[in-house]
Amino acid sequence: MQQDEVATRVRQVIDAAGVSAREFARRIVIDPSKLSRSLNGTRRFTAAELARIADIGGVDVGLLIGAAGTADPAGGTAGGAASAVSPARSPSAPRPAPPSPEGGRPLQIVRETVRLIAERGFHAVRVADIAAACRTSTAAIHYHFPGRDELLEAAVRWCMDEDTRRRADATAGTRHAGDELRLLIELQTPRTEQQRRQWCVWLDLWAEAARSTTVGRLHVEYYRQWRGTVAEVIRRGVEQGVFRPVDVDGAALALTALIDGLASQVLAAEPGSPGTGAQSMHDALIAHVDACLTAPDPSR
Repeated sequence: MQQDEVATRVRQVIDAAGVSAREFARRIVIDPSKLSRSLNGTRRFTAAELARIADIGGVDVGLLIGAAGTADPAGGTAGGAASAVSPARSPSAPRPAPPSPEGGRPLQIVRETVRLIAERGFHAVRVADIAAACRTSTAAIHYHFPGRDELLEAAVRWCMDEDTRRRADATAGTRHAGDELRLLIELQTPRTEQQRRQWCVWLDLWAEAARSTTVGRLHVEYYRQWRGTVAEVIRRGVEQGVFRPVDVDGAALALTALIDGLASQVLAAEPGSPGTGAQSMHDALIAHVDACLTAPDPSR
């Protein structure tokens, strides 16, 4: 198959989805730079990536590669179609398929993987467990994510993207840097079951990052973005006179490290232990901001 022809068909699928290439990369759970290189012809799409593109885009994978009706271990033709489709059909045309999981099969697999990691730890989660949670076969899991390492990478990237999206949604429209920093702190405080589950995943992935080059690289990328977000808020706070003049990058490093350390203690402690609950963590972080960052009130 011609690499440029495949890239053209994938572009058609992205255009039909009505989203940016970066957003489509998030939906198929791959590094946006990988998608960009593949679209530009400097990198080949893997079979698993094409399967995810077909699933999220609602097309037959055979159309992407120029062949009709490629079989999908999950049932039906690739991407879940019930029958082969003529190659002349536009890749962006809808296919007659049974209802797929919300967001498509790949995202369902990743979400269930993250949930199971939070509950059991990554190394205790088997592909069979993920298949059972998704009510599908192990063959269908391997169809979209051939190896365990690729599935872990996708789970890490999904967590990164979800965390970034939640922060952006929560702080949208907030102009006061002090208020925005407090919102970010609230988002990182493990009060709810969802927040605790998210932190459990991060703790497990930190340990994996020490052993895996791939996960370690994603870990570095995520923390570069996260510290950059905090540093930008502090920088704006200094400009607004909300925060005192400080070493912005150093202050962001200290605050994010304090968040990580306190969250680890909250999760490791017995519920109800004095001084180790979510509220204690939140109070300690606000006290740190007030003592080290907040500018003195000139009216006092």
